[in-house]
Amino acid sequence: MENLVRLFNESIQRLGVSKKHRLLLAVSGGMDSVVMTACCAMTGLDFEIAHANFQLRDLESMRDENFVRSLAKQYDKPFLLKTFDTTGYAADKKVSIQVGARNLRYNWLMSLIGKETNQYQFLLTAHHLDDNIETMLMHFFRGTGIRGLMGMPEKNEGLIRPLLTISKKDIHAFALSQNLAWVIDSTNAKNDYTRNYFRNQLIPSIGSVFPEIQRNMEKNLKRFSEAANLYQQAILLHKKKLLKPSGAEWQIPILLLKKSIPLRTILYELIRDFHFSPGQMDDVIQLVDSTNGKFITSSSHRIIKNRRWLMIAPLQEAGVSHFIVESPDTLVSYPEGSIRIKNISREESVHFTPDPDSAWLDAGKIQFPLILRKWKTGDYFYPLGMKKKKKLARFFIDRKLSKTAKEKIWVVETDNRIVWVVGLRIDNRFCIHPGTHHFLLIRNEGA
Repeated sequence: MENLVRLFNESIQRLGVSKKHRLLLAVSGGMDSVVMTACCAMTGLDFEIAHANFQLRDLESMRDENFVRSLAKQYDKPFLLKTFDTTGYAADKKVSIQVGARNLRYNWLMSLIGKETNQYQFLLTAHHLDDNIETMLMHFFRGTGIRGLMGMPEKNEGLIRPLLTISKKDIHAFALSQNLAWVIDSTNAKNDYTRNYFRNQLIPSIGSVFPEIQRNMEKNLKRFSEAANLYQQAILLHKKKLLKPSGAEWQIPILLLKKSIPLRTILYELIRDFHFSPGQMDDVIQLVDSTNGKFITSSSHRIIKNRRWLMIAPLQEAGVSHFIVESPDTLVSYPEGSIRIKNISREESVHFTPDPDSAWLDAGKIQFPLILRKWKTGDYFYPLGMKKKKKLARFFIDRKLSKTAKEKIWVVETDNRIVWVVGLRIDNRFCIHPGTHHFLLIRNEGA
């Protein structure tokens, strides 16, 4: 008993928790959370108790709620309750009941954690060593990187797991020695859920062959954690070298990236924070050697191949300097206004009017997708009527554009070639001629 309380106290001190902090305990009513609550009381911590009722087990759910309510009263602590329509949420979000319950629980509890004086500094959950071993094995069989083999962290921002190094066996012995009461979730005995299968069948079966499984897995968790720290240090060096900020975007130099070994692992670490998944890596690898303008999209960002760079741009955010035009008959909004693209056949009635905001181009020479982007130093094109190329910087000087005016200039390009300096001049290589059968009209409609 004294040993477990001592380990608990050492854990919270190591994780930066003290008696001056206001804590919120996630208490289900099961043995683990009841023991965590008792340890907090024995060490004199300032805490309150929170309980989530997922309404999944009818009378059992109400029994658990009432038990935790009485537990809070026993310790003379405030009681926070949240009742969820878990089944409805899971159906709406198209996730499993287990995932839905976990998301609802953590979203609620973590919303209460913050630096404000009326909130809690830390959330404590009762995950223990056996939970962590199960998590690591589940990650391993599902497929994971080095982070997944670390299991759960003891501390993640405001979330603390003070029992994570303590076994279920020791927690149970402590609960019995203190005559603690707890409730039992009847679904824990069923193997319908993945974690229950690992807990009730797989790990005990492996334990019959390797009796030291728990001790060995505990050591593995420590080894993997140390390896992950070394891995992360190396990744940070690669990020510093390869991931370059550019306003609201990020740039990766392709030539430098190709020299990186192992390429797949490093590239994934560069883009994972932009919500790209491991399943997209084959497509991203192909993007490195693809033609200009190709792109891949995540839930929040787009990676665009643009000459010697991979550009990572938010899907919607001010300050983005690259936009993709995937096909004709499209309207694309950008900071200076919007451009409308339209395919027109020779058979249609066409009226050409001299208008700087309209670009009439030979559609047969245009490859989609187009890129609408800000001009940059080094850009050149062949101004309409000229056979020689001209740098945009010199073109702007000849037109006596002010610095402010130059900052607002955008270009449309296809396959690494500028087709139009928006609002100023098209490229001679893409102009229409008597043999043109299909026209592409790009019109700048302004802000």
